[in-house]
Amino acid sequence: MSNQNNLLRNVLVGAGIAAVGAIGTKAAVDYFRNRGKEEVVDESQPDAEPTSPEEVAYATVEESSVQDFLDKSFGNPGRYTPNRPPKIFDYQGRQYMVIWAYDNQQQKNQLLAFIYTDQGRKMIASVGYTNDKTDYNINLQDTPFAVEVNDQKLTSGQSETSGTSDVDFVLTA
Repeated sequence: MSNQNNLLRNVLVGAGIAAVGAIGTKAAVDYFRNRGKEEVVDESQPDAEPTSPEEVAYATVEESSVQDFLDKSFGNPGRYTPNRPPKIFDYQGRQYMVIWAYDNQQQKNQLLAFIYTDQGRKMIASVGYTNDKTDYNINLQDTPFAVEVNDQKLTSGQSETSGTSDVDFVLTA
């Protein structure tokens, strides 16, 4: 098994996601555009490696598999309920996890993005959104990513903007 896949599996294990689906690869631009669950192309190939810097290695996991992680990370079991397939991936040698969930306490949708480093897991984006308003705290300037809100790509800052029904985690370029 390659080192990259070991790192990606370590992210999953560290997040308490035991039942890991296949790890696959695809063009990063296509991966981030997809809002649905990734297709598992070939179950007999449990791991795959990016063949170019434009590819991402990703793990397919069920939405419900991040529930335990959310409960433990935020100390309030049941506060967050996953509502869109999570993105757990390795891009250009760095590992990330992006979770979309409903915040039952504050009655809003939430995007939570983390990067994994030698120092551990670090939250790099938190975006709460309703149809009325979107609030965010984003620190993506050291990554090739942005959070897309109403066709605007945000890479850093803490503020509020108009409401939206969905936010995406995308490449900046």
